[in-house]
Amino acid sequence: MTNINTQPTLPESYKQQMESMLGEETEAFLKSFYEERTYGLRIHPLKWEQHKTTLEPIINAFSLQSVPWCDEGYYYDPNTRPGKHPYHAAGLYYIQEPSAMSAVQLLDPQPGEIVLDLAAAPGGKTTHIAGRLQGEGLLIANEIHRERAKILASNVERMGCSNAIVTNSDPDSLAERFPMFFDRIMLDAPCSGEGMFRKDTDAIQEWSPEHVTLCANRQWDIIQAAVNMLKPGGTIAYSTCTFNYAENEQTIERWLDRYPDFTLVQQERIWPHKQRGEGHYVAVLRRSGHLEDTTESSTTSGSVAMTSYSFGATSTRLEKVNKGKHKKSTGRKNHPSSSNAEAVYEQFVQWTREYMPNWQTPMSGKPILFGEELYWLPAPADFSSDQSNWLEGKLNGLRVPRPGLHLAHVLKQRIEPAHALALSLLEPTAASSSIQLSTVSDAAAILKYLNGEALLLDQDVQADSNEVVKGWTLVSIDGLPISWGKSANGMIKNHYPKGLRASYLL
Repeated sequence: MTNINTQPTLPESYKQQMESMLGEETEAFLKSFYEERTYGLRIHPLKWEQHKTTLEPIINAFSLQSVPWCDEGYYYDPNTRPGKHPYHAAGLYYIQEPSAMSAVQLLDPQPGEIVLDLAAAPGGKTTHIAGRLQGEGLLIANEIHRERAKILASNVERMGCSNAIVTNSDPDSLAERFPMFFDRIMLDAPCSGEGMFRKDTDAIQEWSPEHVTLCANRQWDIIQAAVNMLKPGGTIAYSTCTFNYAENEQTIERWLDRYPDFTLVQQERIWPHKQRGEGHYVAVLRRSGHLEDTTESSTTSGSVAMTSYSFGATSTRLEKVNKGKHKKSTGRKNHPSSSNAEAVYEQFVQWTREYMPNWQTPMSGKPILFGEELYWLPAPADFSSDQSNWLEGKLNGLRVPRPGLHLAHVLKQRIEPAHALALSLLEPTAASSSIQLSTVSDAAAILKYLNGEALLLDQDVQADSNEVVKGWTLVSIDGLPISWGKSANGMIKNHYPKGLRASYLL
């Protein structure tokens, strides 16, 4: 937490820059550095609506107050530490700086659309987009840095995103594969981070006028790739967490001069001396025309144009490309093929008949294997099987940390449900066997489970024998599915992932 009695030491050239921009407001702006920074969280709309009555007490517990520019956003009291609450582990909300919530609100993605988050880590805007898509359409979230892409994939999983693919690519490589493919693009551009000075002193040390110029040039390179991927008639939101003109308004002016088929719809700034936020800039631009106006379009009304692409022999490429990488990370043998994926998915379907009887195979997309990991590669609802194969082929050659919804681990012909599958569910009743824990009456059991310990029935928890049967059991907290356990001999064996086990607060 920021010490409100200490002002960070700001470079003189930065102060001069801000004075030239703000004039008489400069003093108020600089005084904002003495103030405590703001803290925010953004709720998962589907999980919240499904369990709103049960979960409403958290409004008081975290002292939540609405963020005026984001429908799903709330300020919270940092002393309540919602990031250490089990609801965070269950994907009910994402901790996000309030200013940053403005970008996706202005992008306004709609269910069923094809959306790209081009510079996505750590995942705040990606998971915001996913919430707006409501599980419909396709979201590709990309991050160029490998370690940050892993964090992105982890947050996408925690928030239960079922229709998102996470890629680890440079923008130009994506643009080569997906020309004019996306209805909307979020470009939260890497920037000089002037809006982060109050909470990150390292950003101050890195700042210089030369660094601003470097950032603006890098942003321009990324913009050109983004332009190539947006459909005619599509919308793009460009955002930064910095204040200077060079990375914001001047970059947009350059954009409009270079690409006359774009128009500026709106631009918004959040200032720390005017609003409760660290600072953000967002510009929304729209591309003119209709997709049918170009002969090189990659999609038609959300579907891949059959005349534009070859669909031959692409269905196993993604699996082969990731063979070595997955083996290195897990140490498991990896013999992927498309036919294997179909066969293993049928095994999974058989498993669901016993443990998730209401499971329905998605109308679009396809199963794929990464070694011993079974995923569902998502696709828009109107994609045919050939188009899903095309999508898989276009990911060929890219690093793909998360190729869709992780369904299961396949171990010696045995299905073990994935953690991500549990988090993608909205109700405990999605599973035939469930253990439902309450933060009011089962606090000790919840903390025990999240720390990796087994639960004893009739000792740690009082469970209905009709709800808990032998075998795989869905564990939920206040109605929020959080992971799996395996029931046998009066015990729930813990299958909460070892890398996530931690001490939480209740």
